[in-house]
Amino acid sequence: MKEVVLAETAGFCFGVKRAVDTVYNEIEKGGKVYTYGPIIHNAEVVADLAEKGVSVIQTMEELKGISEGTIIIRSHGVSEEVYNNIKARGLKIIDATCPYVLKIHKIVRENSNLGHHIVIIGNKKHPEVEGIIGWCKNNYTVVESAEEAETLDLSRNKKICIVSQTTFNYKNFQDLVEIISKKGYDIIVLNTICNATEERQTEARKLALESDAMVVIGDLHSSNTRKLYEISKSECENTYYIQTLRDLDLEELQSFRSVGITAGASTPNNIIKEVHTACQK
Repeated sequence: MKEVVLAETAGFCFGVKRAVDTVYNEIEKGGKVYTYGPIIHNAEVVADLAEKGVSVIQTMEELKGISEGTIIIRSHGVSEEVYNNIKARGLKIIDATCPYVLKIHKIVRENSNLGHHIVIIGNKKHPEVEGIIGWCKNNYTVVESAEEAETLDLSRNKKICIVSQTTFNYKNFQDLVEIISKKGYDIIVLNTICNATEERQTEARKLALESDAMVVIGDLHSSNTRKLYEISKSECENTYYIQTLRDLDLEELQSFRSVGITAGASTPNNIIKEVHTACQK
């Protein structure tokens, strides 16, 4: 009989649940609701919100055409400029930025004001990192790979403050910090990867080592799900990255004795449950 194990940490993290609940609660009050950027990286959730009348604003240009309603800031956060722009328009703002991300905004703003150079370890195209950049007052550098860390060449006259995207791979963060540390800069290192991310990654690695196949559920644009997939794939060759049950070949899974399932922090419970149930048949 096939063994199917679901990771205990699979599904919504605290920050995502808080953000999604915030939008649904606001819908119930009536009135027009907007989110600045998709509230979370999950197409299924965003589509459901759209059906309930929630519009997604992607740019400050789009913001100019809005004169009333509630703007909910996405869980990934926004730059200080965007935040102030919404405020200046007199619109109601609800900040659903993950508290772990808000903490990074505060760190980079304070260290920038002290004249420190900010090094953000993460993906420069990710909305969370774009938002963090927007709170850096002075110089900043985004580092994602070992190659970028090796070629990093900064002024020796400034202290360097290193932070991380909350969903970055913990081991990779440590490796990149080690490379930068060897350059002899005066550095402050703040591990801003959230606890939920570390726990998920640790559990995914352990589960992948013990399973013949792994199923990782989450949106294709979700950074934390992508990291779970990479970790699982490194330990278990037969790893499948799916958004919903329709992406999974259940017949192929029948050939494996043990299947592990994990899911990103922005994957709704109903999708996880559906996949888990189908895998057990």
